[in-house]
This record gives sequence, structure tokens and C-alpha cells, in this order.
Amino acid sequence: MLRVLTGRLTAWLVLAVAILAAGALMGVGGEATTTNDATAGLPDSAESVRVAQLQKQFPSGQVNPALVVYARDGGPLTEADEQKIAADSAAYAKFAVGGQVAPPVTAEQEGAVLVAVPLPADQQIEDLSETIRQLRAIAADGRPDGLTAQVTGGAGFTADIAASFNGANTTLLLVTVVVVAVLLLITYRSPWLWLIPLAVVGSADMVTNALLALLNRTSGLLLDPSTTGIVDVIVFGAGTDYALLLIARYREELRRTGDRREAMRRSVRSAGPAIAASAVTVILGLLTLLAAPLTFNRALGVAGAIGVAVAALFGLLVLPAALVVCGRGLFWPFVPRADQPDDTTGRGLWARAGALVARRPRMIVALSLVFLALLSAGLSDLRVGLSRTEQFRVQAESIDALTTLGKHFPSGAADPVIVLAKEGRQGAVSAAVDATDGVASVRPAEKANGWVAFDVVLDAEPDSTASYDTVRALRTAVHGVADADAVVGGTVATNLDEREASFTALKRVVPLVLAVVFVILLLLLRSLVAPVVLVLTVVATYFAALGAANLLFVHVLDYAALDNEVPLLSFLFLVALGVDYNIFLATRAREEAVRHGTRAGMLTSLSVTGGVITSAGILLAAVFAVLGVLPLVTLTELGIIVGIGVLLDTLLVRTLLVPALAMLFGERFWWPGRPYRGAPPVVVEPGERSELTPEPSSRR
Repeated sequence: MLRVLTGRLTAWLVLAVAILAAGALMGVGGEATTTNDATAGLPDSAESVRVAQLQKQFPSGQVNPALVVYARDGGPLTEADEQKIAADSAAYAKFAVGGQVAPPVTAEQEGAVLVAVPLPADQQIEDLSETIRQLRAIAADGRPDGLTAQVTGGAGFTADIAASFNGANTTLLLVTVVVVAVLLLITYRSPWLWLIPLAVVGSADMVTNALLALLNRTSGLLLDPSTTGIVDVIVFGAGTDYALLLIARYREELRRTGDRREAMRRSVRSAGPAIAASAVTVILGLLTLLAAPLTFNRALGVAGAIGVAVAALFGLLVLPAALVVCGRGLFWPFVPRADQPDDTTGRGLWARAGALVARRPRMIVALSLVFLALLSAGLSDLRVGLSRTEQFRVQAESIDALTTLGKHFPSGAADPVIVLAKEGRQGAVSAAVDATDGVASVRPAEKANGWVAFDVVLDAEPDSTASYDTVRALRTAVHGVADADAVVGGTVATNLDEREASFTALKRVVPLVLAVVFVILLLLLRSLVAPVVLVLTVVATYFAALGAANLLFVHVLDYAALDNEVPLLSFLFLVALGVDYNIFLATRAREEAVRHGTRAGMLTSLSVTGGVITSAGILLAAVFAVLGVLPLVTLTELGIIVGIGVLLDTLLVRTLLVPALAMLFGERFWWPGRPYRGAPPVVVEPGERSELTPEPSSRR
């Protein structure tokens, strides 16, 4: 197989087949579609899902209301205002289900009016966005001075989310490509070497998107813009990391042999297992999201696993062929020659770092753990859960309208909670709802097939902690009404169910991820001690990154909290991706330990892999930081946490802490394995020679 990838003619054939296959997949991939169903991501057991299913029997179950809030600050509405509202209501009717708009609702203090426009519930997001645009145009046209008119409600909020992503994923992809290109150019200091890994990884990303679109249409894989953006980042981050590792080993082998094809075969044999093990770890880690109750998490797990698999295949099959056909000149002006010094001779920055670790391992371990503990202390005021108004980093009319509405109406008027109950128990349920703290008003809305629906307006702002507490209290109250079969739903209840499902996912997925990573390391390193040490260091990195990021969010960026999904996704990415660097370090250390022992093997591994792993870590951190291009606070938080964690892992944990721990454990680091069976090794200082330091050679 390796001879096929590196052959004089077969390498070109591999590239041709890859290009044709990628083109065919992109041709049939097409466009992915998204859903407008707020409950689509929840399990059927969720109470809000049952409400949504029962609501289909009611006329209201066929609509998605847009709310237009008219307000005049500091005074009652004028006659001109009222004429404008009446004219707008008539104009809205052509968009409303049944051609009718409900009569305007006037605030008690006469400063505002609320107009509800019932839109079709089954509208595609593109059509809904266009409808909201037209409603806003009507509201803005001819508006008297001093009168504000803003569109909100479930329909307005959905349209604003969709609008915020218009072009955002394209921008994300372009910024990602630029970041990767610049960092590769800095890493290789070659005017054209960077083009090869960038082209290979970019092709892998396009193939991934085509596969996801195909699965979206054929198997019902639910995708949304944020999923696509995250997968792009994963593919570019992981794919570029694999490319950096392979090219570094290829450069090393080019200094040992004059035959570049043989050098590539040796490189794939040496680096291939580490790349494959890393990819399998990330893939299996992502697939643990299948245990999560939310469809969003499961879809992201599948999509991310496909992306990493494609990136690894391109890195192990396409990249070697592409590098071989280009020749040594690709590395110009720093072309590796067979007569150049070997990089494993104990010189350079990382060799000096290793010597420091070897001299003071206990001090390094103590200082590293203290530093990680100090960063973790930032979790002391951690808060999880963003309200709807806290989720955007960009201005959105639907969010501004909630603020306006809250000045004149109960905050929950924009998004009433829905309570369904058996018609015969209507009075008892209504009384139980009305007696619940936090309820501003309750009224029967409609009846159908023996069920009655209540619109319940809350005092609290939708998706705030207080609104969730009221929904929980409502559920307790109505469930206690005998023979009512009462259930509580609506958008706020749906978001509460999603939040609780996120916490359930965290409890289910975290142990699975740790188990997967531990088993992969166990099989790869054939040791019990080393996997435990490596997993614990990655977990410590996660808590330190989360603590440091929380300090940044609270005291610098002024974010109210972490989004519900952030703790789980950041843990998954940091553990699954962060363990990559430990895999690269530890596998090379074990390879060297067979000949030189653990201490010398770890020093050699650090010296050889230090530069490439640090470059890979900085690149991955920068790529995840690019998620901040997207408009949601969730993705900004995720990118920052993963970026901080990766930098901690590559610059501190992998560089100092893990080697220092290996020094303290010595040969027991590989227990019960015993890779080194010679006499106790001697550790040499940089620049010194011993029988343990490999001689510079052009042969291998």
C-alpha cells in the first residue's frame, strides 16, 4: 500500500482518483436543509414534545405567531399612532393564517399596543424570514415620529437567528483558511509548502460537507448552521494537525535518506499509527454524543466523526502522494538533505526544556499543578444558562422588542406558556395555574377533542432563571390535579427541557469519553500507568481552561453565563482533541524508550516532537477561536475555552507536566509493560555525547 502511495506513477494515480471521487461526492451532495420545529431536537419523552404533538389538534397548533410591539415612550399613543396600528393590522392580514389578525392588545398604562400575527407553523426558514422582513417593512413605513414598532415572538426570533447566520459560515470558512494559511507559512517558512496541506485539508472539508448534505437528505440527519461551522473547524483543526505531524516526520526522514519515496514510506510507518490512533480517539469520542438525549448533540457527534474520518483518510492517503510528487524542492529554502544533522541529537529549544524537566521534575510537577489549580479557581462563580436576550453578540430586533415589551406588559407576554388539560377538569387546572407564583395571567384559549388549552403569561422574561422556576412550579401544580392529564409546554418549557437534557447529556457522555480515551491509550501504549496519567492531565487542563475562560467571560466580555451546551462540547473537544498531543508525544517516547529507556526516550520525544506539536496546538487554538466570527455567544464561548485549553495542553501540560511525571515514574510509567530491557539508562545534558545519543547519520 505504501508503495502505491509513493510510487513514481501510482502517486499521481492516487491523486487523480482522490480528485475524481471528491468531485463526484460534491456533485451529488447538494444542499442541506434545516427544520423550524423547536421540539425537533428533544426526545419524545419530554413534556414539551407531548404538548407540541397535542397542539396539532388545535388551530393554534398550526400557527407560529409573530408579535408586533408598538410603543411610545413617555406618553399615551396618539390618534395618528392608532391609525397607523389599524392600517398595519389590515396589511398584516394577508400573511396571517385564515386571513385574520387578532385585535390589538393595549397595555394598562396606554403606552403600548401588541398585535399578534398568526403565521403558518410549517413555513420553511427562508419563507419565514421573508415574511418577517415584509412585516417589518410594513411596520416601518409611514410610522409617526416617536412611535417604535418591533417584530418579535417565536417567528421573529427564529428569523433573526437565521439572518444572523447569513454569510456567517462563509466568513467563518474564509477566516479559517486564512488563519491556517498564515500559520502554515510561518511554520514552514516556505513560499509554497503550505499550499499542499492546505489544499488537502480544504478538499477534505468540502468532501465532508458533501457527505453531510447527502446524509441530511437521505437519512434525516438534522443539521443547523452552527453544526456546519463547528464541523468545518474540526476538520481544519484535526486535518492540519495530522498534516503537521506527517510532514515533520517526513522532513526528519529526508535527513536520513536520499530517496524521498523511501523517506515517505518510513514517515507513514512511524507517524501513521499515531495519526490513526488520534483520529480513532476523536471519532469514538465524538460518537459518544449518540448517548445524549438532544438531537443536536447526536447530529454533531455523527457529523464531527465523519469530518475527522475524512480528514484522517486524506492525511494518510492523499497527503503522502501529494508530497512525494512535488519532491524535496517543496521545502525551499530550507531543503532537508541526507547529510544534514539529525534533529534527535539533543540540541534546540525543546531539548533544553527537556533537560530542565529532567533536572527538576518534582518542582515542575508542583508548579504546573499549582498553576492549573489557580486557573480552575475561576469556576467559583460559574453560572450556566443564557436567557434568550443573552444569546446574541449582534443586535437583533426580536431581542430589542422583548425589552420594549417588558416595559409595558408582563415580560412573558411575548411568549406565553401553554397548558393543556382534559376539558372536564378545566376549572381545577385554571385555579392551580392561577395560584402558582410567577403567573401574571391565565385564560382558556381554545378547545379540541376533549382538551382545553390555556395561555399562561409569566411575570418573568422568557428563558430567564425565574421563568424556568415558574414552569417547574406550574408542572408540579397541574400534575397534582386529578384526572386532568395536564401538561405544560410552549417555547419557554421547550428551552427548559433542552437545558435539562443538556445536563443529562453531560452526566452520560463525560464518563463515556473518558473510558474511550483510556481504552485507546491502553491499547496504544500497552500500559496502565501512562493512560491514567495522561487522562488526568487532560481533565485537569479542561477545568483550568474552563476556569480561565469563565474569568474572561465574566470580568472582560461581560457575558452573563455559559450556554447550556458549552460545558459538554468544550469537555469533549478538549479531551478528545487535547489527548492527540499526548498521543504524539507518548508514542514517540515509547518508541525511543525501547532503545534508551523512559527518561532518555521522553527527552528525545520532546526534542523531536516539541516544535511540531506546539505549532499544531497554536494552530488548533487559533482555528477554534475563529468560531467567534459566528454571531452566537455559545460558539464564541466554545471557541475561547477550547483555544485556552489547547494552548495550556501544548505549552504547559505536554511540554513540562507530562515529561516531568514520566521522569518521576521512570520505567514504571509503562507498567505492566517494559519496553526497555537494558541496563539503567543515563540521561545526558544538551550538547554532551553518550552511547544513548543517536549519531547523526544519513542511513536508517
